[in-house]
Amino acid sequence: AELAAKLNVSDKAVSKWECGAGYPEITLLPVLSEIFNVSVDYLLKANPKGIAVAGNILVDVVNIIDKYPEKNHLSNILNASLAVGGCVPNTLINLSKLDTDLFLTAIGKIGDDEHGRYVLSELRKYGIDTRNVQTVASCATGCSNVMTEKVSGERTFFYQTGANATLDIADIDLLNLDCQLLHIGYILLLDTLDASDEMYGTKMARLLHNIQKKGIKTSIDVVSAEGGLFAEKVIPALKYCNFSIMNEIECCKVSGLPPHKPDGTLHIENLRKTMESFIRYGVKEKVIVHCKEAGFLLNADGTFTIVPSLSLPEGFIKGSVGAGDAFAAACLYGIYHNLSDRDILEFASCAAAQNLTASDSVSGMKSKDEVQKLALQFKRRNLC
Repeated sequence: AELAAKLNVSDKAVSKWECGAGYPEITLLPVLSEIFNVSVDYLLKANPKGIAVAGNILVDVVNIIDKYPEKNHLSNILNASLAVGGCVPNTLINLSKLDTDLFLTAIGKIGDDEHGRYVLSELRKYGIDTRNVQTVASCATGCSNVMTEKVSGERTFFYQTGANATLDIADIDLLNLDCQLLHIGYILLLDTLDASDEMYGTKMARLLHNIQKKGIKTSIDVVSAEGGLFAEKVIPALKYCNFSIMNEIECCKVSGLPPHKPDGTLHIENLRKTMESFIRYGVKEKVIVHCKEAGFLLNADGTFTIVPSLSLPEGFIKGSVGAGDAFAAACLYGIYHNLSDRDILEFASCAAAQNLTASDSVSGMKSKDEVQKLALQFKRRNLC
């Protein structure tokens, strides 16, 4: 009745919409979009289940500087621009660009500030459901200030975790969460969820347990962080994961085995041993590891698949920010659509390569069909 009054229609009309016996006039969609705080695309999509991504929401402030200054000295900012960052915007926007028909949900926290409004507008622009993104008045939106030297391209990062630090189990509405797969990251950059839990090891592990209990499959990503707490924070979560997706350095920090040989080449045996330990720790379906040389997938049945990365020509790469999230997005797409292990890795390697065509984390991505063309355009690396 309340909705009918807002739309100036009868409550019987609304009842028909709810029962699937009728549909709103197209002129009402913008109003419905505003009332329910979702995009028009969200209202039109036919598949109510889809992929949810939770965790870090950031804004990257990318500064191009003339040079990095010595301490107490000055440097000139030649240009500054905003871009989305973090697991949630990067992964979801890449997924949306790969396939506009996917139903996608964002879960996380932002501050009540300009950066928060910017990232919300970017998510909604791509038809992503933002109802589960909470605005926190007492915190700023997570932010990464990137200082990039114009000539060398070398980058320095100044990170502010902001509202991400407060994301907790109670902030994720499991009762109304309607998705087939939930991906969360980054472990080690979510202070509250990284905290210890007497029963589950970490609060993140407890959250993943609760999500699985609801019948939703879970996936995690982590961040490359220093310190001895890496394994302590990651291992408890593995018990409640269907999938884990991370790079070779992050993966091997859990096992303590070096991912590279003394000559700098990949230590594939150590990668496989580490991935096998993930299965023993509890990952139920697939362990996926990516690096610049290749992608690796270990299935719970013991099947081990390696797909070398594309060999890209000089000048193709414009930036490397968000390549890991692009790889993860394609893996999630492949998992969601039940692709074979090899097809998942081949598609993910193309998506990561496509991401490299832009300096930010999402602008380079294209549709699934366009991304797949890269496999025909470029050969793959030789790992031998």
